[in-house]
Amino acid sequence: MAIVRWDPFRDLMNLQDEVNRLFRRSFFRGAEPASETVATWAPAIDMYETDEKLTVEVELPGLEAKDVEISLEDDVLRIRGERRFSSEVKEENYHRIERAYGMFERSIPLPRKVDEEKVSATVSDGVLKIEMPKVEEAKPKKIPIKVEGGKK
Repeated sequence: MAIVRWDPFRDLMNLQDEVNRLFRRSFFRGAEPASETVATWAPAIDMYETDEKLTVEVELPGLEAKDVEISLEDDVLRIRGERRFSSEVKEENYHRIERAYGMFERSIPLPRKVDEEKVSATVSDGVLKIEMPKVEEAKPKKIPIKVEGGKK
């Protein structure tokens, strides 16, 4: 049996998402209100660093590149997009709807300066990978140690 870390806030967020979804379905019948700019879900993100670059991986299964926008400004990476509800199947024919739909936006402050001109993004198997090379002064520098006055 696997040990799973309990996160009480995840349950609270899931409840909030369900209540929001219920109100949207009841009052807007498939059309999102024009003034709604609040994210309804947030994709999971991993960020890691090597000597050469920062990398961010974002779980976005089912989304196409045209549904996602990436920007970098003031050392903050912004990822926004939208997962649309499939119109191929009528909503009343569903037995369960557990995946989150709607707009999302993530703003991630970067721990290091990156070369904005060399940032690249690829998607594979539903994972968006953003690679950001560090600028030269942000790379760790190895400092040699000089030995003085040692024994002869």
